[in-house]
Amino acid sequence: MSERLIPYQPMDLAEPAELVAAIRKRRGGQFINLDRMLLHSIPIAEGWNHFIGEIRNNLSLDPKLRELAMCGVAVLNGAEYEFFHHAPPFKKAGGTEEQVQGLRLIGQPNFPKELYSPVENDAVDLTFQMTRNITVDPELMKRLQKALGSTDAVELVTVIAAYNMVSRFLIALDVNPEDHPPA
Repeated sequence: MSERLIPYQPMDLAEPAELVAAIRKRRGGQFINLDRMLLHSIPIAEGWNHFIGEIRNNLSLDPKLRELAMCGVAVLNGAEYEFFHHAPPFKKAGGTEEQVQGLRLIGQPNFPKELYSPVENDAVDLTFQMTRNITVDPELMKRLQKALGSTDAVELVTVIAAYNMVSRFLIALDVNPEDHPPA
């Protein structure tokens, strides 16, 4: 195994105590490798913990749509770490193993649209358009706004934008899945 260019911060990092405690609390007690990389910059780690914590825990958006978008971004950007961490919550929120495997085909002609509801397919299309094209078909946004309402449509767009940031951070810094995923 080659040495990391930028090493992870230690798993037992104790300072700054308030931030370390807040991250551990959000994670259920343990750091994940993403946290260990973020903690090289206290302002980044603080902002990230708050922003991503809000996205993960306080949106009105259906958690299944949230995790579907996160998984889709992960696949499109080749961020296996991101997929590794978001496929289980997608299933916990009502997704099936078949849908998880289907998400691995996002953006491909053989993507199994029949496995997903119309709004889920629109969320997949939005994820693809925002991640690959940046611009979004206005008709797609109209359908999503009608199906979800303005708040949830804005939240879905924000989830996709935020998790594009996450995947780019993970890939640039070669953050890999933990040996033992958190429970």
